Amino acid sequence: MDEPSLQGARSTESTRAGRDISAQPGVIGIALGAVLTAMLGQGSWQWFAAYIGVTLLAVLFSLYRLPTPTPGLRLAYVGNLTVYSLVVGLCVAITLAPMLQRWAWLFPMPGTRAMCPSLGTYERMRAKATVSDLAGRDSAALSHAQEVQSHVAVADCLSATTTLWLPVYAIGVAVLVGLGAWITDRVRRRN
Repeated sequence: MDEPSLQGARSTESTRAGRDISAQPGVIGIALGAVLTAMLGQGSWQWFAAYIGVTLLAVLFSLYRLPTPTPGLRLAYVGNLTVYSLVVGLCVAITLAPMLQRWAWLFPMPGTRAMCPSLGTYERMRAKATVSDLAGRDSAALSHAQEVQSHVAVADCLSATTTLWLPVYAIGVAVLVGLGAWITDRVRRRN
């Protein structure tokens, strides 16, 4: 007597299909993890950020499935695809940040990368001026302090410039991912 009717089962299926498109909290968690990584990263982009980005991408690709477009839920599909693409773009940007900061061939940053070594030279002179009365006592320690200050200044300069340009890379990746998924869905539907 407690058997569900066929019509009740159909309405449950349509409700479940609507929820599958928008009820994927994993994307929100991954986006939050990526944003926290970007916000809490102090100083230069370290290689651990690349590890975090790759881990977030692996979690996203293994736990999240893009929905198939359905006639009645077109707006939900577009919204879900947009969120998915933006999260992938953010994770890829975090993964690439240490490489973009360190490798000029990958991210030339015209006009800004050339200024960072000058800032390092300034910090080297400033470190020497700060401890000028101690310079005669231990020249190796002074040289080391100058090198450390110069390295930190150059890394921070490159990091700040990289962080300014990361949204461009993230949006570029998001557009490519969104278009790729949309084209793949269209080809799949035609076949």
